[in-house]
Amino acid sequence: MGTVRKKDRTSQEPKKGRQPTAFEQRLYEVCKKIPAGKVSTYGALAKVLKSSARAVGQGLRRNPYAPVVPCHRVVAADLQLGGFSGSWGIETANVCRKKALLKDEGICFDGHKVAPSCVLNADELAQIKSE
Repeated sequence: MGTVRKKDRTSQEPKKGRQPTAFEQRLYEVCKKIPAGKVSTYGALAKVLKSSARAVGQGLRRNPYAPVVPCHRVVAADLQLGGFSGSWGIETANVCRKKALLKDEGICFDGHKVAPSCVLNADELAQIKSE
């Protein structure tokens, strides 16, 4: 797999389409704080936001600010990659792109799973949220 081309997107303005909901705005603010070289889970974000993992996944699927809001840094509870850009499954082009983005940021993998040392739990997320 070659180097992933990064889009030149630094704007905080949403892509054309519907405006994000209040929940999605809160989600994107927390997601933006996940640093390169780390990931978190849909469930950890849900716990911090007092929501559900499914709501987090749907909100990230509609993320109009990518890559400013790095939704690729959110993975499934079992540390598999989960979905990306509306696709699910480790062999899909979008999920392969997610893995390449994470590798470029220094994320280590154990097979198809993110290495636990690279994962922020809910308490760590809550801490960086308040910083």
